[in-house]
Amino acid sequence: MDGYLGSYATLGLVLAAGVLLFVAAFGANRLLSPANPAEPPGKRIAYESGVDPVGGDWAQAQIRYYVYAYLYVLFAVEAVFLFPWALIFDRPAFSGFALAEMGVFVAVLALGILYAWRKRILTWT
Repeated sequence: MDGYLGSYATLGLVLAAGVLLFVAAFGANRLLSPANPAEPPGKRIAYESGVDPVGGDWAQAQIRYYVYAYLYVLFAVEAVFLFPWALIFDRPAFSGFALAEMGVFVAVLALGILYAWRKRILTWT
């Protein structure tokens, strides 16, 4: 389809095909699914690893596990920024400004680890 409105016509056809596929999928689901499915006994009981549940459905988790996860994500993501920098370190165009910038970045990382160490967040008790 050429011309001024050709791109819009192509876009309209793609959108119409998407809507038609969506309607056909949900229509087939409605036609093929049973009206009143059987409810076997115990279907709505919580199930995990083949063990019957014991106790209530609410469990309290300690906040330190979230702190460990947060620290891991924080330092893992920041470590990802070090790899591209290390790959271009030996290039001639590498300037002192880039070196100073990475020094500030590593200093902030070191301050974060020092803070976590001083607050005894990293001790497992």
